[in-house]
Amino acid sequence: MRSAPLAVTALTAAALLLTACSSDGDGDGGNTGSGTACAVGAVDIEVGPANAAPAAGDTGNVPVTVTNRGDDACTLDGFPRVELRAAGDASAVLPEEEGAQPQQLTLAKDTAATFTITYVRGEDGGSGSLDAQQLAIGLPGGDDEQSFPWSYGPVPVGGEDTPDATVSTFLQAGD
Repeated sequence: MRSAPLAVTALTAAALLLTACSSDGDGDGGNTGSGTACAVGAVDIEVGPANAAPAAGDTGNVPVTVTNRGDDACTLDGFPRVELRAAGDASAVLPEEEGAQPQQLTLAKDTAATFTITYVRGEDGGSGSLDAQQLAIGLPGGDDEQSFPWSYGPVPVGGEDTPDATVSTFLQAGD
């Protein structure tokens, strides 16, 4: 009597293993993890709490969490797009952290990834600083963005309007 359930279990396991194989031989059923790109409208984006830079010349870190709220898994493939905006037309796109490699992460429903904005605080009213008021965040593979208030002070801007700030790659939340 006991061998019948075991035989069925072994047969079911074998069938599942065979369905996981793909014709291209990569063994992952053809799923390379590059499914639908995560879209701003299908995720929650949370900014902070930050380790804010208290004075000019100090470095601060602003963590950002992206949580998939869609019904299907989605993929983050590359770096987030982050821009600091001041009043008027002044703005600066944050460069990628030096030496960071882009990650490809698949987020199941209700799972999250994080990235960090690292910045140097500039002089209040300084001519070489962007008096940022707004933070705009976009995800790789999409054109939409979500905006948040920037309350961490001005950011120095160097040659070619490059801010003294960087964006890290995505990491699976909890890593």
